[in-house]
Amino acid sequence: MTLHRRAVLAGSVAGSLAGSLAASLLPGRLLAQVGPAQGDGPIRRPIPSSGETVPAIGIGTSRRYDVAPDSDAMAPLRDTVAKFAALGGTVIDTAPDYGRAEEVLGRILAETTLRDTVFLCSKVAARGREAGQAQIEQSFRRLGTDRIDLIAVHNLIDPQAQLPLLRELKQQKRIRYLGATTWAETQYGDLEALMKAEKLDAIQVNYAVDARQAAERILPLARDRGIAVMVNVPFGRERLFNLVRGRALPPWAAEFDCASWPQFFLKYVLSHEAVTCPVPGTAQVRYVEDNLGAARGRLPDAATRRKMEEFIDGL
Repeated sequence: MTLHRRAVLAGSVAGSLAGSLAASLLPGRLLAQVGPAQGDGPIRRPIPSSGETVPAIGIGTSRRYDVAPDSDAMAPLRDTVAKFAALGGTVIDTAPDYGRAEEVLGRILAETTLRDTVFLCSKVAARGREAGQAQIEQSFRRLGTDRIDLIAVHNLIDPQAQLPLLRELKQQKRIRYLGATTWAETQYGDLEALMKAEKLDAIQVNYAVDARQAAERILPLARDRGIAVMVNVPFGRERLFNLVRGRALPPWAAEFDCASWPQFFLKYVLSHEAVTCPVPGTAQVRYVEDNLGAARGRLPDAATRRKMEEFIDGL
């Protein structure tokens, strides 16, 4: 995504300058800001099952953190995590099947004092209790920790075996929350059934301004059931960046304090009342502040969300 994002950000500069002028002419109407900010930090959202709040933008580690732990590729990842924490971010999402991502993240946390700051999320993607237990223990070792904040059943792989195991780990206080994930609309029916049948603390689902199917049933159900929602691929991988490459932000983006296309996409996702925390893949320092900027200032209201959808659909 790096090349695509770089090109898109370059094209956003002229639009953001025009947007600043437009903002200075706006009346004092504030758009929705769902959840309080903490000082100058990002907006925070509650985990409904506990009331604990987390910053509303996280980091995903799929693909980008699959590097050799002793290689030069570690340096930008180490700097990215440090900058993320310095700016108030805490939620970092990984998984045992993201290559070496767990090991890399564990190495970064071991080299710093950030483990007690980070809200650490991983997954279990195994069939059968014994295989699930072995994989989870491997995650603890790779991450170098005796506590993982959230473990979710990855892509709904054998939840009947894995959820009872996760509940035991929660009772033992080795994990704090449990949940389930998917990134494919074809699994929404199964996810919906699981959300109705089981008590989950969190789900992770794909949702973006051009991929809105989750808002039809999954997000409202999560709200009604008191389930936190993490959002993966909020940029649609490269899809959204490809769509807007070379285009300036529309001037009305300034109405919700939006300074870049990544913020446009993230603010759309965050403005849904059921969303707790998008976890965009982030592996460079220069993108950390931009992403976290989406959780500051105003967010789109319902009318503006429709305007954003119509704009993107029209491209």
